[in-house]
Amino acid sequence: MAMAVGSAPFVLNSGTMRSQISKELRAKANDFLNSRRHANNLVDIIAYFEHSLKENESIAATVLTLEVVFVELLKRREMCKDSVPLKPKDESPETKYREWLRQRYEEALCLMHSAFDHEKSAEASQALVTSIKLLAAEGKYPLDKSDEPCKFPKQRLRNILQKLLSSEKSQNVLLQRFKEYSEYLDLLFYSWKLLQQLASRTAFSNEVFACNYLELINALPVTKDVQEQQKLLCITHSNENSAQPECLDYAQTRKCINKVWLSLMQWTDGIQEPVHRQMLIILLERVLPHLDKPILLTDFLMDSLDCGGPISLLALQGIFTLIQKHNITYPNIYEKLYSMFEPEIFHTKFKARLFYLADIFLSSTHLPENLVAAFVKRLARLSLIAPPQDAVIILYFIGNLILRHPGLKRLICAQAAIEVSRDPFVMEERDPTKSNALDSSLWEVVSLQKHAIPAVANAARFISQPLPSTEWDLSSVLELKEDDIFDQEIAKKSKQYALAFERPQSLYLAHDDKIKQYWKLF
Repeated sequence: MAMAVGSAPFVLNSGTMRSQISKELRAKANDFLNSRRHANNLVDIIAYFEHSLKENESIAATVLTLEVVFVELLKRREMCKDSVPLKPKDESPETKYREWLRQRYEEALCLMHSAFDHEKSAEASQALVTSIKLLAAEGKYPLDKSDEPCKFPKQRLRNILQKLLSSEKSQNVLLQRFKEYSEYLDLLFYSWKLLQQLASRTAFSNEVFACNYLELINALPVTKDVQEQQKLLCITHSNENSAQPECLDYAQTRKCINKVWLSLMQWTDGIQEPVHRQMLIILLERVLPHLDKPILLTDFLMDSLDCGGPISLLALQGIFTLIQKHNITYPNIYEKLYSMFEPEIFHTKFKARLFYLADIFLSSTHLPENLVAAFVKRLARLSLIAPPQDAVIILYFIGNLILRHPGLKRLICAQAAIEVSRDPFVMEERDPTKSNALDSSLWEVVSLQKHAIPAVANAARFISQPLPSTEWDLSSVLELKEDDIFDQEIAKKSKQYALAFERPQSLYLAHDDKIKQYWKLF
């Protein structure tokens, strides 16, 4: 099972063979590191790595072997050479050997990056981890003697990021693994610094690339907590005090973030719906607090409001942030919020966000009663067709709105005077102030008191009882699921046990069973 140069690579057929190959790789690596007479062992290991990639076989053992070999070579500085301008080229055997090792190193790194596309995510993740470890080792022990220790190898990181930003396949698994290294301040800073250079309008028009690019932004933290930890990837204990890395403070990182997002805002024309939605999520949850001029997002957010669905909802949250913290005005904000309460909202994962935003927008007690009444009636009408868990949220929300605006109690008092068939409320009206909600009643809530699900019926009974003095806590029910309602009902009756007082002796019934008086079981 030798791996001599020019021989056919061996193939893994079983677990035993894989273990055998791993031992052989370790033995060849040890022989190579112990003596230059076995230099061809490195060629054999790389050749087997290339063969395994072509055949989509397991590469973990080979990757780990190459990691051990090249980390040790970097520590020994055996690949290190002088780069002196205008100096005659050194043709000594030692120099040629060092150049040969560097060529093998570049070859191995190229294959390592190709392994990111391995069909097995575990194998691809191992290639990524090894690439980052080699990057860290090269930062501590540079290839050129003229470079200072702890100089971050930016080009190596650039090559890694380029492979992560694939335009052909989603790299979510690798990006999540890369996120584990984002606690290192130097890696984080240079990743932000390189991001702007790795994208263009043409590249971002590709949906796969755009999603990978946005996922990479999402994987890079931008909080000050990371800055305070001062954990560096390319540093050794021996030179920790002598070598100071480039200035990596929060202000520098924030400048990079602003440049990256400013570029993205120029490429938003004609983007696909998944990319648009992901951009808004990352903007709201990660990037917005770190932008120098959030007002520049106004046009993008207002255009997103007209897209409908989850995109409009996310844009509404962004506009609310600008209204709250940056004093912008939007004339028809309540009409937009009102139009979002459609039956389709119950089938999106952002419905909890909509109720949360609506609760904030309608928290003021100075809003016109006819406006709030329109929201109450629209919510009540939707509760008739909503899933049980959403109906519970709506009913508590309606109760809170009535507590904030006592004048809306007239909707409760009017329920006996208005026939359902003559309800003056106009559900199709887009302007909430013209929907005649104040002339209607909450007959929908009364009808839900006979709902088949006890949790919904109990929530609807608030309309027939004295209202509480404090509002209901919506946060406790916003994430309520249908299974939770079922479990709650089971828990209420969990003390009802079915007990057998007589030990069964056979398949026959108990001696005092009524059926036994009239039937005989054989």
